Amino acid sequence: MAEHAVVIVGGGPTGLMLAGELALAGVDVAIVERRASQDLIGARAGGLHARTIEVLDQRGIADRFLSRGQVAQVAGFAWIRLDISDFPTRHPYGLALSQNHFEPILAEWVGELAVPIYRGCEVTGFAQDDTGVDVELSSGPSLRTEYLVGCDGGRSVIRKAAGIAFPGWDPTTSNLIAEVEMAEEPEWGLRRDAHGIHSLSRVDDGSTVRVLVTEQRPGRTAEPTLRDLGEALVTAYGTDFGVHSPSWISRFTDMARQAAAYRAGRVLLAGDAAHVHYPTGGQGLNIGVQDAVNLGWKLAQVVKKTSPARLLDTYHAERHPIAARVLRDTMAQVALLRPDDRTDALREIMSELLGMDEPRTRLAAMMSGLDIHYDLGAGHPLLGRRMPDLDLIAASGPLRVFTLLHDARPVLLNLGEPGGFDITPWADRVEVIDATFAGPWELPVLGDVAAPAAVLIRPDGYVAWVGEGTETGLRDALTTWFGSP
Repeated sequence: MAEHAVVIVGGGPTGLMLAGELALAGVDVAIVERRASQDLIGARAGGLHARTIEVLDQRGIADRFLSRGQVAQVAGFAWIRLDISDFPTRHPYGLALSQNHFEPILAEWVGELAVPIYRGCEVTGFAQDDTGVDVELSSGPSLRTEYLVGCDGGRSVIRKAAGIAFPGWDPTTSNLIAEVEMAEEPEWGLRRDAHGIHSLSRVDDGSTVRVLVTEQRPGRTAEPTLRDLGEALVTAYGTDFGVHSPSWISRFTDMARQAAAYRAGRVLLAGDAAHVHYPTGGQGLNIGVQDAVNLGWKLAQVVKKTSPARLLDTYHAERHPIAARVLRDTMAQVALLRPDDRTDALREIMSELLGMDEPRTRLAAMMSGLDIHYDLGAGHPLLGRRMPDLDLIAASGPLRVFTLLHDARPVLLNLGEPGGFDITPWADRVEVIDATFAGPWELPVLGDVAAPAAVLIRPDGYVAWVGEGTETGLRDALTTWFGSP
């Protein structure tokens, strides 16, 4: 039986990001992945929102993705474009980059961190006790781990075996998506009609057609066939254009469900295993990666016995509301995409509203992930929000805030008198940086905020404590998030 401190089931974006976070913290982590390689069949997520780009920037790897994708204004609400070019961030844009390209880049980083991946096998069962989890695999030896994390998608075996409920809403609409060849010239472009949303577009090779078409029966659960695709095309276009030779066909719906709990003892969930929703708005991959960054450092500290296991409860407390909001958001978008005259009238009004600064700013900040606010109590507006990537001046010279987070370690940033903080009991866990910053402090939606004297930044880039001239509350914050002195 092989042993690892943490075993992650699923080597998609969420599982890979979590593995990288744990490896940075020096935790023995391994991934179990049913695919024999990182190759993907079919279409998945199409890009990254601004906060996810920031998260990658915090780890020093954003340029790997930016160099492969196309910077663009990708945020949108039910196809109503939301421009964030005026947002206070180093990345006031999204990135058009398909999951087929995103995953291999992330996997390369994880490989550099020497994370082992058990490929070509699946988890067939597990049993947890007071000290760990025994994990049975479809092939190879069983595994023993202190914690098991299910990042294995919407049909998560781990979630089901853990007995975690997955309440939500059944589908009201269903789409087929495929790459095929067609004997006839298709009707190119996007259309929205009484039957739903449809799109026919060219793939780079010139002969393959990417198809998106709405089905008329949303309750189907069997694997879609070429016949299903042809019937849906005939309903939408009056012809199937001689469709043949599919490379792949898949189905997605507007089913919206969320795990009732993100943790059951030593078993945790992240990404689609914890929440599923319609893909409009492109938030799924993004909140999965951000789940991983929230969980990674906390799980590392518990494994290393720096913090008690109850720190893991803050993972559910912080991330569950974020996904619940995304489910609500995507259900509203589905409603606005319905093909009827009354919905068209509502879309026109929504478009007018979102052309105004305040509605646009609020909704765009939510869609891009830049407005996330964890409830860490009352205090300075920065508390519980993302730390801006300021250009600091330190004794060693110019310094970016995100550079301080490359190793996924917490930072106490002192912007007052140098040497003003003595946190010796946490010196092995928290880095203290003395620096200055002369510019304004600005947050998305909130605008300018008062400049703090010091901030305690968690490894995920969120502010855990704000100093406003005194050390009041600092020791409590250090103890809460980074263990007893």
